[in-house]
Amino acid sequence: MKRSKKATIFSVLFMGLGQLFNKEIFKGIVFSIIGIITLFNYSYFLTSIKGLITLGDTPQYFVKGIAAGDHSIFLMIEGLIAIIVLCLIILVYIFNIYDAKRVGEAIEKGTKPLNTKEFLIYAWDKYFPHIMITPGFLFTTFFILLPIMFTVAVAFTNFSSPNYLPPRNLVDWVGINNFKQLVNLKIWNNTFVRVGLWTIIFAVVSTTCNFFAGLFLALITNAKGIKFKKVFRTIFILPYAIPAFISLLVMRLAFSGPGPVNNVLSSLGMEKIPFFTSPLLAKIMVLIITVWIGAPYFMALMSGVLTNIDNSLYEASEIDGATKWQQFSKITLPLVLFQTMPLLTMSFAYNFNNFAMIYLLTDGNPVNGKLKYAGDTDILISWIYKMTKDQNQFHMASVITLILFIFVASISAYSFSKTKSFKEEEMM
Repeated sequence: MKRSKKATIFSVLFMGLGQLFNKEIFKGIVFSIIGIITLFNYSYFLTSIKGLITLGDTPQYFVKGIAAGDHSIFLMIEGLIAIIVLCLIILVYIFNIYDAKRVGEAIEKGTKPLNTKEFLIYAWDKYFPHIMITPGFLFTTFFILLPIMFTVAVAFTNFSSPNYLPPRNLVDWVGINNFKQLVNLKIWNNTFVRVGLWTIIFAVVSTTCNFFAGLFLALITNAKGIKFKKVFRTIFILPYAIPAFISLLVMRLAFSGPGPVNNVLSSLGMEKIPFFTSPLLAKIMVLIITVWIGAPYFMALMSGVLTNIDNSLYEASEIDGATKWQQFSKITLPLVLFQTMPLLTMSFAYNFNNFAMIYLLTDGNPVNGKLKYAGDTDILISWIYKMTKDQNQFHMASVITLILFIFVASISAYSFSKTKSFKEEEMM
């Protein structure tokens, strides 16, 4: 039997044996330690995965001040962590088999196996990027992937108040029942559709208006003959320079019912305007303030982009008799979009989840009795926040979060893949 096949079989039987057979002592010891640790903790993995499947058998209670019983959410998190760790171990196990076979084949061809020092130098030189990426990969796995997995899992449970809220009660798996409720129950269906449509309108309108308002400000501050350009740019950038937290709270106080703006209108003999109490007007105010805060960012971005456009393009178009509008639509806008489309896509995704804008400005109000836990200006993310923080409806909040994630991720991925700047194609 060939050496590579023997090494492969040994690695299949136990991690590291193939490397030891190939006389790669350091790698063999490392893989063996991982295998031994896994074997010694097999009961932990079995218990954790069982807890994930059952979500507990006995609700938590106290005996002489010490907690006993099961906490469904803790069991779920421990089970998900166990699955992630097992998946990582399986990847290492597969790599261990591949590595033993590859080195065995190299030895068959007459290549001498590396000693520990030579291997460390070789690995550091060849796999330096992989080594540097590994900590980030692990952090991403446990701090991004794990919460996503937890959210997906909760969407298929009845984790909610008052009957299924740990530690007093256990949580059960309910399959796709929550998704059925979202579709079949009128109160959930109606709320989801109305809030979802407003979220799309808010994201599309605010992103588009921010983009073109910023482009307009950049064009007028870069136009020929404009004096004190730096002064105007400084004035226009101030709304973005001031922390949005402060700006939104000031706007909320200024345009509230008894606020300064309505007091001025009253002193002039005019009726107060329900800026944040009228559903339609509240939505309009949200959009206006969003543009007021976001447009300066795009202005600063566009100013840098515009300076990179070759003036010879405009000079040549003037010779051909192009109007200002034709220069803008055929030269300026395409070149600006080419360079900023990825950022425009990111801005859309951000506005789709612009929680701070809604929470700090209107808190989702005005209240609408026809909506389930949502107000007229609530977007999906602020509705999710209310369902979790105020109502303990974690199961339905997870369902909405999952749908929101799929929608935004799909739109963003598709938009990125279609942009020329993402494909690194040259403008013709």
